[in-house]
Amino acid sequence: MEHTSVDVLIAGAGLSGIGAACHLQRAFPNKSMVILERRQAIGGTWDLFRYPGIRSDSSMQSFGYVLRPWKSLKIIGDGESIRSYIAGTAREFGVDQKIQYGLKILSADWLSEQAIWSVIAMDEAIGIEKHFKAKFYISCTGYYDYDEGFSPAFAGQERFQGQCIHPQHWPKELDYAGKKIVVIGSGATAVTIVPAMAEKAAHVTMLQRSPSYFFTVPSFDKLSELLLKFLPERWVYGFARARMIEAPHWLYLACKRWPSKMRSFMLKKARKHLGESFDMRHFSPTYMPWEQRLCAVPDGDLFGALKSGKASIVTDQIERFTERGIKLASGQELEADIIVTATGLKLKMVGGVKISMDGLAIAPQKVLTYKGVLLEGIPNLAWIFGYTNASWTLKSDLAAQYVCRLLKHMDEQQWDVAIAVDQGDNASEAGMMESLQSTYVQRSQDAMPRQGKLGPWKVTMNYKLDKRMMLDEPLLDGILEFKKVLGSSPA
Repeated sequence: MEHTSVDVLIAGAGLSGIGAACHLQRAFPNKSMVILERRQAIGGTWDLFRYPGIRSDSSMQSFGYVLRPWKSLKIIGDGESIRSYIAGTAREFGVDQKIQYGLKILSADWLSEQAIWSVIAMDEAIGIEKHFKAKFYISCTGYYDYDEGFSPAFAGQERFQGQCIHPQHWPKELDYAGKKIVVIGSGATAVTIVPAMAEKAAHVTMLQRSPSYFFTVPSFDKLSELLLKFLPERWVYGFARARMIEAPHWLYLACKRWPSKMRSFMLKKARKHLGESFDMRHFSPTYMPWEQRLCAVPDGDLFGALKSGKASIVTDQIERFTERGIKLASGQELEADIIVTATGLKLKMVGGVKISMDGLAIAPQKVLTYKGVLLEGIPNLAWIFGYTNASWTLKSDLAAQYVCRLLKHMDEQQWDVAIAVDQGDNASEAGMMESLQSTYVQRSQDAMPRQGKLGPWKVTMNYKLDKRMMLDEPLLDGILEFKKVLGSSPA
């Protein structure tokens, strides 16, 4: 059987995959590498999601790669800009030539005697399997199911005479001008869609089961615009990145340290945008800030749509769908031509790839995660997982840099295998995103790897701590073991 053999195989050509590939290309220009991408385009999430208004939910100055800073005064990036940025980064580092498109990875089996991953992928267009061998495997497939989002079963849904759409599968040519629209949900996706669709729709109603916290952010960096008149561009954008990393971090810490005070602060801010007459019950969650993700509202666009009357918000339970819309538990009926079910994601580990060692199946969700990058007991495999309380890329960049450190050490010492081994009974039942109470996270906690009680087994979600742990602390910590193929003793 013919295999394509490489030093490193990367699964996924999205934000994380391209970032990891660029770090590796710069650190090891002579290593062979392949990036397998199931879709026919670069971008991952940012190519898949095409709903109106799609944008980053954190600043692009911190969302951009450390290797190629975001050089724009736009703080919040739209989907097209982000796709272009990812593709441009891939071209600049030459990794766009290493992508093979249309390949769905089916399985990855670690062959102990050869110290190599045997990977099988399916060319979905023609139904033919392709085989690869790689010394190191990096999974950059995110944490959700690309095939389908989460859609709860609503009573009577088949009776609805209009269109029912999930944001993950947005119709390319959908005409919603002059239509009545109901968006089910109150998370980041719903908060993006409502003001965007309100510009053309007859009316948009955001139907939420319970309220979320919203906070306004500027969409344009006026300070950097001013500083560019006096200072070098490199200084200005470096300072902007530092600001945009620090501000969300301190907001998160403040919410954890003084939850009641931060709750009052956020509700007052929302009241200021909405006006004294607005019913604040729709903006008063029962949980404290950052028990679920905060929803960014660039330039207060959601508040503006609500104030203008182009959009409205309803807090209620769905009793059933009807021919004309949605019947609520209160008895009210919301008429709709289009219903958007912004009801969340389905979580999926390592892109659904079947992981095994010498033919024996491994459930990655049953093992601990080491530094949020390696998986306990699985050799030469990294899983790139970003932050949920800050820009995703901050952590994915650190993870890629850590993998480069690891590979450099293996090359220098001529080790073939690196494996994280729990020697201290750190196992726990806590999932990686345990601190988030979001419904989609709690619903799928069992799909994620476990985190440990202490040290590098515990997920910090803290950029400063992770940066020190991954880039400065010694690789040899008594947990990582290194081996040669011919049975040498662990390091």
